[in-house]
Amino acid sequence: MWSFAKWRRQRILDRHPVPAPLWQQVLQHLPILDGLSEQQLEWLRDACVLFLQDKHLTPLAGVTLNDEQRLFLAAQAQLPLLNLGDLNWYKGFHELVIYPDDFLSPQRYRDASGIEHQYDGEHSGEAWYQGPVILAWSGIESSGGWDAYNLVIHELAHKLDMLNGDANGLPPLHRSMSISDWACAMQTAFDDLNRQLDAHPEAETVIDPYAAENPAEFFAVTSEYFFTAPDLLHEAYPAVYGQLGQFYRQDPLSRLKNLQQLDPAYRTVTSTPDG
Repeated sequence: MWSFAKWRRQRILDRHPVPAPLWQQVLQHLPILDGLSEQQLEWLRDACVLFLQDKHLTPLAGVTLNDEQRLFLAAQAQLPLLNLGDLNWYKGFHELVIYPDDFLSPQRYRDASGIEHQYDGEHSGEAWYQGPVILAWSGIESSGGWDAYNLVIHELAHKLDMLNGDANGLPPLHRSMSISDWACAMQTAFDDLNRQLDAHPEAETVIDPYAAENPAEFFAVTSEYFFTAPDLLHEAYPAVYGQLGQFYRQDPLSRLKNLQQLDPAYRTVTSTPDG
């Protein structure tokens, strides 16, 4: 049966082909894509084209993006959606604003006495509810390895979280998933991380202590770890890894273990192998 959506999709792909040499250059700088099948990489390449046609990248002064850099960003944005089907998971925003480096952002918080404080915080990324995603190119450029850091995945995890409203650590779960199982796994791990930091504020926790800020940051940070340091996340909080595996419908830990068997460069996850 003829479908306008499929016709439009194919028309975009036909009009904006990605040359094979260019795609290979992108893959060389993204070790976290290593081990994906040819079929998965083909889907990812097409998804990058559709993403870049759907979203407007706004580079600010000091940032100039070529085709390879645009695809480099888009591939990281699309990796979490690899097995989630054709639903519009990134609806609700149309723009990604790119700063050259970390930027100052007005912040406010209310203390225990009810007094509101305002200050300028230095950020590398932000995701606004029903607004743009803001990223520092320096952070994007530092992403893509198996090193427990990915600015793009972190901020777009917030956008997935916001599909239900304000970010609260609960994205729209699949029908096969249990909200109570999700809440139990996430809350138990969140509480454990906070207990560690309350006892030793300077503790070197397995998971970045920024995850202890609130449930929304916990989901975003653990999503980063799920794709970029799955062994560390599974070691620290296996139930969280399991819930994220059900949500993203991927198993990066198995992929990483296969890579480690084939290539000694992958045996230390905190080292980024040459792609």
